[in-house]
Formats: sequence, structure tokens, C-alpha cells
Amino acid sequence: MRYLITGGAGFIGSHLAEKLLGRGDRVVLLDNLSTGSVENIRHLKSSDAMEYHLDTIENRQLVAELVDDADVIVHLAAAVGVKLIVESPVRTIETNVNGTQMILEAACKKRKLVLTASTSEVYGKNTNVPFHEDADLVLGATTKGRWSYAASKALDEFLALSYWKEKKLPVIVVRLFNTVGPRQTGRYGMVLPNFVKSALDGAPISIYGDGKQSRCFCDVRDTVEGLVRLMDTDRSIGEVVNVGNTEEITIEGLAHKVKERTHSNSSIEYIPYDQAYEPGFEDMMRRVPCVDKLHALTGFRPQTPLTEIIDRVTAFFQQKSAPVLAQKVAVNGSD
Repeated sequence: MRYLITGGAGFIGSHLAEKLLGRGDRVVLLDNLSTGSVENIRHLKSSDAMEYHLDTIENRQLVAELVDDADVIVHLAAAVGVKLIVESPVRTIETNVNGTQMILEAACKKRKLVLTASTSEVYGKNTNVPFHEDADLVLGATTKGRWSYAASKALDEFLALSYWKEKKLPVIVVRLFNTVGPRQTGRYGMVLPNFVKSALDGAPISIYGDGKQSRCFCDVRDTVEGLVRLMDTDRSIGEVVNVGNTEEITIEGLAHKVKERTHSNSSIEYIPYDQAYEPGFEDMMRRVPCVDKLHALTGFRPQTPLTEIIDRVTAFFQQKSAPVLAQKVAVNGSD
């Protein structure tokens, strides 16, 4: 099989490419490196089964060619991270909606299977947890820019499902719940890598809000396994499926857990939302998935424990800093 992955040099895209190449598939990556990195796929470049294009999904001719040549399209390219969303709402909406429309339009001409990534953010202020795929989406006011990401991804879902219903384009929509692991950076507000990096550096661990908000963190290996299994079964076509771990923890609890696992002496500081993001910022207090549908379709449930996830992220940052430390030692030793 030949897979086209948009956002392929990103955190999840690079892990998915790794998985597909490992089982003998051919993979084509498309990424403009706005949030992805060549470093994420450097170790894959030697594979004859992979090719990559540093370009945007707005390049209609290139997208048409790559879609035509693929068996399956995995659409991961998107504006991500709360920080980026708050700072660049226009980019968020245009990137997510226009990009998805272009992919669906190109795929529809050749009836290619499209898996498009959505987010747990679409559940918004719904308090009926765990979240089921057919639950109501409760978004905040349009004057709260924070909800623009959720609204754009909800529109992506409507678009994808409309292409399936009206034009019979095979699509799968996955709602991802806080995927974490090696190669994820904290550049756009991703909480776990930021906590781990601060703990390893001995810097204060910054919690936005009161820390009572809770999340479920899913190891990227489990997310990728879920995506691959969904793409491998025809029963998932036309469906919306949650992909996430069900182990819930408060952000405050996560900070303490990170301190414990990294043996860090970092202090914990609390920063009000209006200082961290913008005045009037609203957050989701709980975000817990029901993954019964994923299990029913694929026989799989993400179950990597949070302690193991934290240890893997810690090892990644320690490995990244090791060459830098070695270089510093070498320089100091030559004085």
C-alpha cells in the first residue's frame, strides 16, 4: 500500500510513517515545516520506500499528483496547540478548513480513502464525560477566539462526512485525545513536554489556571496503532472514532507526577489563564474519551500507563541534550 501523509514531518506523522514503513508499506510525506521538523524524519530518509516533499497542501497541482499516486491519504496537517490558536486565529481557521477541503476534493476525484484527524477539542464545554462520538458539541461564544480551533475542526468533520454521504468518498474521522511521546515539543503549549523539560532543567513548572482541569494522555505508539487498525478495516469508513487513553489526571497531578519521575527539585507555579493566553480564556475542565467504538471496530484500546509515557518523554529530552553536554565538555576541556 502507498500512503500519503500530510503533516508527515510532524510529531504524529513521523511516528505513523515509521510504523507503516516498518510493516512494508510505501510512504509519501508532505509538510511545509510550519510546525513539523526535518529532524523528526531524518532517520527515515535512507528508506527507499519513503519520499518527502517540503511544500504546502495549498499547492493544488502537487497535491493532485500525490493523491493520484496514493492508495490512502492520512490528513494530519493542521494548526495545532492552544498557544498558536490564540495567537494566530486566522491561520488556524484557514489552514484547517481550506487544507481539509483541498485534500477531500483531490481524493474525491479518484475515490481514495481519507483518514482525517480531528480533536477532542470539538466536545468543547460538554461536561458529560466520558465523551461519546455522538455527544453534543458545546462550543463557547465566537467572541472567545480559543474556540476557533474546535469550530474549524468540527467543520472539517462535517466536510469529510458530507463527502462520504453525498459523493461516496470513503473517509474516517478520528478525534485524538492529547497524544504525547518522543519528538513532541512544547513550542505551542503542549503541556507534557513543557513540564518534563522544565523539570529536567530545574526550572519552575508552570501550570495555567488552578491545575484542577483534567486530561487523558495517550502514547503516540497507541495513537498510531489505532489509526493503522482503523485504516485496515472497511467497517470504520464513514465513522467518527475517539482515539485516546482513559487514564485521567489533573494538570496539577501531572506536574507532581513529572517531578517524581524525573527526580526534579523544580518548583510549581500557577499562572492565571488571562496572563498565559488572553483575557476571558475558557478551558475544558475534563477531557475523557470513551473508546468502546475504537475497540469494537479494531479490537484495540490504548493502555500505555502515564508513568511509562513520562519516562519515554524524559528519555527523549535527555538523549537530545546529551550531544550538547558532550560538546560543552569538549570545549571546556580544551581551554
